[in-house]
Formats: sequence, structure tokens, C-alpha cells
Amino acid sequence: MTAPSPTLLTIGHTTHSFDAFVGLLARHGVSCVADVRSHPYSRRLEQFNRESLAAELKTAGIKYIFLGEELGARRAEAECYEDGQAVYRRIATLPRFLAGLERLRQGASQERIALVCAEKDPLDCHRTILVCRELRGEFQIEHILADGSIEEHAAAEKRLVRQMDICRTLFEPDLSDEQLVQQAYDKRAAQIAYRASEEEVPQ
Repeated sequence: MTAPSPTLLTIGHTTHSFDAFVGLLARHGVSCVADVRSHPYSRRLEQFNRESLAAELKTAGIKYIFLGEELGARRAEAECYEDGQAVYRRIATLPRFLAGLERLRQGASQERIALVCAEKDPLDCHRTILVCRELRGEFQIEHILADGSIEEHAAAEKRLVRQMDICRTLFEPDLSDEQLVQQAYDKRAAQIAYRASEEEVPQ
């Protein structure tokens, strides 16, 4: 019998209070948070600043690891930018990014991990459009929504295809469902990927 795929959860901290956020993690049995924000700081939501979040999660009995350098969407590597915009397909090939994925694989064998970023809707965030895209064949991915409900990743992908208005055409009538999903990922990535100013683009 084939072993079941490990579970990987995602969550956006959005404007939750810390207590509400921890309540959602506890409700879904999360034992470790993997922070995939490139810049984990906010003047408005200071409870989710990196150091504050790590300390409070420790008090709540939840582990914290920072993977923003490995799996963040705002990159220091010049080669993943094109005309000032980060290109997710390039990020996905970077050695540091691949190392981050491997850390998740290893950690998921011991912990129930939730990727955390800021955005409320998983389709608005690189945690889904970049990171989960690369892990979708290996994990059972579940997105914890703001109301505490779960959206299975397959359902999120169907919603993504609809949202991106991707469909078969007269010119491409034989596209598979998988090809439609990949087109939707590419289109959404181009919409949400980080755009740097000329001064910010790494040299």
C-alpha cells in the first residue's frame, strides 16, 4: 500500500489578532510555522513581526522557522528579475529556493507545518502560486482560510483557473486540465510577482 502524502498547510495572517491567529493554528493541529515572507515586518501589525511572532508562538507551544530568504518572493538574486519584476519560474530553479523546499520536506516528516505569509486569499500570495506549485505533487496541501475553514489545494486550483479566465479555445481545443492549471499559475504569477524599482533590482 502506498503511504499517504504528508500534509502541508498554508495560512495568511492578514489582520488577525495574535490570539485569533494562534487559535486557527491550534484548530488545525499546526505544530510548526514556516514563515515565507521576505520582509516579515509591519508597522501596523507588529504582532506579526518576525521576532514578536517567534516569541509568542514559542509561548503557545508552536515552533517557528524563518524561510523568507529561501522561499520568499522578493529576491536578492539578480537573475530572477526581468524588466524589474521577479519571475516565479526563475525563482523556482534557484539553489536557495530548492534548499528551502528540501527543508520543508524534511520538516514535514516530523511536524505539521503551516506556511505563513500576509495575504488573506491564498490565490493572492506566492505561498500558493510559487511555493505550493512546486510541491503540489508531493503533499496534500490545505489552505486555512480567514474563517477557519479549509480549502483543498485542488479546489484552489479550480478557483484559480476560473479567476484567471483560462479555458480551451478554438485554437487549442485539446488542452488538458493540467495544462489549463499551469497557464493559470503563469498568468497569476505575472500579476502578483514583486516589482522592484530601478534602484531596488539586485545587480
